[in-house]
Formats: sequence, structure tokens, C-alpha cells
Amino acid sequence: MLLRNRELMLLVCTYVGATLLIALASCALSGSAACFWVISTACILGIVVALFTRARYRAIALLAAQLDECLFAERPALLDGAREGELAILTNEIAKLLQKLAISVDQLERDRSLLADSLADISHQLKTPLTSLGLTTELLRKQIGGLDGLAADARRDALARVRTIERLQNQVMWLVSSLLKLARVDAGAIKLLHAPVDAEKLVEEAYGPLAIAFDIADVTFVRTIQPGSTFTGDQSWTAEALRNVLKNCLEHTPAGGIVSVRVQEDALAFRIVVTDTGPGIAAADLPHIFERFYRGADRTDEADGVEPQGVGIGLALAKSLITAQDGRIRASNVTDETGATVGARFEIAFFKTAV
Repeated sequence: MLLRNRELMLLVCTYVGATLLIALASCALSGSAACFWVISTACILGIVVALFTRARYRAIALLAAQLDECLFAERPALLDGAREGELAILTNEIAKLLQKLAISVDQLERDRSLLADSLADISHQLKTPLTSLGLTTELLRKQIGGLDGLAADARRDALARVRTIERLQNQVMWLVSSLLKLARVDAGAIKLLHAPVDAEKLVEEAYGPLAIAFDIADVTFVRTIQPGSTFTGDQSWTAEALRNVLKNCLEHTPAGGIVSVRVQEDALAFRIVVTDTGPGIAAADLPHIFERFYRGADRTDEADGVEPQGVGIGLALAKSLITAQDGRIRASNVTDETGATVGARFEIAFFKTAV
């Protein structure tokens, strides 16, 4: 301890040096007897100083240990009082700070609970009219199809407009749902499970709701899954994240293309690699691909018409859900032998150990 503490080393060296100087001076002025008494007195005082210093450093070590416990505890705790005057003042001031932090933590917990309840209410209030709108649109489509007096061209045009309304409605419902999920993740209102997740079930749960969309878009879905591969996490929310990645790849893959998923497990991590055969990701977009509402440097609202493809929420939500489970996701491009971009690539990893 002495060799590692510069303050103690300086104190000891100063004390020994002063003692030697005084002893030499007393020996020169009054003889060896005076030198003996100076050294004896210095030794006694040194023992007294050492005992007080040891007690003070023990109190400081105890205070540091208590602060360390407060640092890693779920909420700050009060400190035990110190006996020494200076340490008592310091301990009291730190205790006041911890008390304020405890009050702030309680307030944040209440605010988070209120935000979660508010999001649930907002979700209910938004989904109800959207569901009613969907039912009304479906009834309107059936009524238009059953009108005998309507000209064929007019019927086709009306049905096309109704289908456009249905697509926009589905887009709005997905956007509202994603925004609410993203807000819940930010608010800490989502309780993520820590249970074994099977790779086969995970991929099937992520792909299932998109199967019809893949067929309509004429995009082939290919999966390659290492048998028995698993990781510890939340299957439902991980499937939600993977589904958003698949949806993004589907939207950017032309007809006849392929979206593939490869899952494997090694000694370090559980890894998911998603690739497509689309145009890839522009170099200017790669650093921002997971930012919220980022739609790409070459995208414009006017170009989307009445069928918007993406609004920059899906990948942001996927990243939030993955990082909330201590995972990692990154995007890159797939290139061929000539270096040309032939698709996009998303890598998801859930590490088993800290790396």
C-alpha cells in the first residue's frame, strides 16, 4: 500500500528527512544524548501519526466501498456515518447527493410508467379508427364490385382507387405500430425475456407475416439454418427486429430476386446474416441507415407517389430491439468478383461473452 500511495510516500520521506536533519543538528550542538532523544521522540510521534493515518485511510476505504455498492445497486442507498470530522462532512454531503438521486430515480420510474400507460392508450385510440377504416374500405370495395349499372372501366378505376386506399391504410397502420413500439423501447416499457431462442422458430416467426408479400413481389426467400443453433434472448421481439430487416430487403429487391437468411452459432456468438439481390446501399447512406426517418440521399417524397415504400422506421426499430438485448447489427454491401455491388447485407450478432 505504501509503495502505491504517493501521498504516504511523500509524507514518510518528508518525516524521515526532517527527523534526520534535526537529529544531526542536535548532535552537533548538544551531543549524542540530544540526538538520541530527538530520534526517540520522532519514532513515538511517527507511530502516533501512522495509527491516525491508518484509521483515516480505513475510513476512506469504507466510504469508497459504500459508494461502489451504491454505484452498482438498482437505486442509490444512504451511507453510514463516519466518525472523523472531515470525513463526516464529506459523507453527509455525498448522502445528500444520493438522496436526491434516489428521488430522481423514483420520479423517472413514475414517469416511465405513465409514459407506458399513455402509449397503450394512444395505441388503442389509433388502432380503433384505423380498424374501422379498414372494414369500411372492404365494404366499399364489395359494394363497388356488386354495382351492375357501373361501367366496366369506371368499376376498374374505382376498385383500383380502393386498393390504393387499402395499401395506404396498411402502411399507416404499420407506421403507427412501429412508432409506438419504438417509443416503448425508448421508454423502457418493454420487458425483454431471457430465454432460449430456437433459430428455426425465430426465422419462421419473422418470415411468416411476410410470406404473401414475398409471393406478390415475386421474390424468393431462402433460409440456411445451422441445426440446433440457439441464443438467450426474447424470441418475439427478436423476430420483430428480423422481420423489419426482411421487409426492408423485400422493398429493395426487384421481381425475380432473392432474399436469403443464414443463421449459425459459434463459440462467440449467435449470428444472423440477411442478404438480398437489390441495388445495395449507397455509400452516403451506410453511416445513416439505422437512423430514424432517414430515407436515403436519393429519395424524395414526390417520387414515392401514393405508395410510399419506407419512412426510415423499420431499421431503427430493429436496431433498438437488438441493442436492447446487448446484440449488434450492422449493414454493408455484397460485391461480386469485379467489385460491383450486387445487393445489401445485414449482420446481426448476439454475443455469448464480452468482446
